[in-house]
Amino acid sequence: MTVGILGLGLIGGSAARAYAKAGHQVLACEKDESILGFAQLSGAVHGVLDADTVGKCDLILLAIYPEGCISFLEKHAHLISSSALVMDLCGIKEEICRRCFPLAETYGFTFVGGHPMAGTHFSGFKYSRSNLFQGAPMVLVPSVFDNMQLLERVKEALSPCGFGSFSVCSAEEHDRLIAFTSQMPHVLSNAYIKSPTAASHKGFSAGSYKDLTRVAWLNPQMWAELCMENRENMLFELNAYIESLQAYKKALQSKDMDALTALLEEGRKRKEEVDG
Repeated sequence: MTVGILGLGLIGGSAARAYAKAGHQVLACEKDESILGFAQLSGAVHGVLDADTVGKCDLILLAIYPEGCISFLEKHAHLISSSALVMDLCGIKEEICRRCFPLAETYGFTFVGGHPMAGTHFSGFKYSRSNLFQGAPMVLVPSVFDNMQLLERVKEALSPCGFGSFSVCSAEEHDRLIAFTSQMPHVLSNAYIKSPTAASHKGFSAGSYKDLTRVAWLNPQMWAELCMENRENMLFELNAYIESLQAYKKALQSKDMDALTALLEEGRKRKEEVDG
């Protein structure tokens, strides 16, 4: 199988390593030529993905910012083989699916939205690894939901990555849920670390601090674009969170021990409910 990969960051780079390790030919498009060169030297990439080679690909994975993925597909759609499977690996789905499904229908290839639920707080090819996706969940957004043959095709195409499970949903449902499970934690962590007390944390912090601040170390441009593209869902989650924080603040200001205890108990029970 010939696999084309747009972008050699953490996600695209890990995909390249996984497919190369499985014996597939990997072609890549990366704006930073030094990274592309290093990826080729490391054996993760075997050639360049461009207008001359995109038509040779059986599978194309789009792993840069959403707008960049859309632009690449709009530019190269007429060159892609009708037998090819194209997937994006972006963190939001509504806009990219809205614009890419029609392209696939017009030019005859298959497009499926995808979101690997894996990663680290580090970014870039140097942190990529062939087993990043091993056992991780993968969310799929197909244009139709009752095509089992398509879903099996997607699973087979992604088998070198080693995903542990697959979920299928609409683009709207994906973006609504991902605002809570992924984008909100990054924003909250990033805001929390701005406390004036943070600079003095050494010697006074343990696991809870590390858990809460891990994803504050993020790629600002990427997460700004993801959150802005999903702003309605993000505003809903932020408003709900701010409302909850106000209740804790009110209990502290009024020295209401019972109210604070009740709020903490409510949160503990909710965690038990949602996570089993």
